[in-house]
Amino acid sequence: MMENIQEKLLFLHKFLRAPKQIGSITPSSMFLAKKILEQVNWNRVDHIAELGAGTGAITKYIDAVNLKDANVMLFEKEATLRDQLMRRFPAYSCYADACKLREALQNEQIEHLGCILSGLPFFNFPQQLRDQLMDQIVTSLKPGGLFIAFQYSQQMKKQLSNLFDIEHVHYVPWNIPPAFVYVCRKRL
Repeated sequence: MMENIQEKLLFLHKFLRAPKQIGSITPSSMFLAKKILEQVNWNRVDHIAELGAGTGAITKYIDAVNLKDANVMLFEKEATLRDQLMRRFPAYSCYADACKLREALQNEQIEHLGCILSGLPFFNFPQQLRDQLMDQIVTSLKPGGLFIAFQYSQQMKKQLSNLFDIEHVHYVPWNIPPAFVYVCRKRL
């Protein structure tokens, strides 16, 4: 309980200092985390990345569903949050910049990812940064791989549909703010 309160206070503090980077006033809910993670076929994923891992609100549920013990890579730009992730999840590799996703894969000696989860607040990013991130995401996924992103609007739907086959868009009302979960598959 105390850890949960500290996580929320840290997240709020980081949001107030850099709202365009953090994207929300509170960490993702358990309902959102479960909706995201249930989209993954964990029996078929060897390598997975979480972009914008924040305080680990989604990350903390991965071990419970990671049936095949997939290699997990975390990306978090904010240094304090990244340091906290490295301490909480020592079995996972942690990187600062999702714009260098391909470089991180080379460092890990991984050719492609089976799945990428994203909590990045694309709505807050300039189009050039969105394009750069999407290029890294598309080239890092294996053919048929999943890109699962949650957003607080449907603003990214057009760009995502140009790059992926959107299999589902789930609405999660029990999150603050309510969120959309995009389940996208890389075209073969």
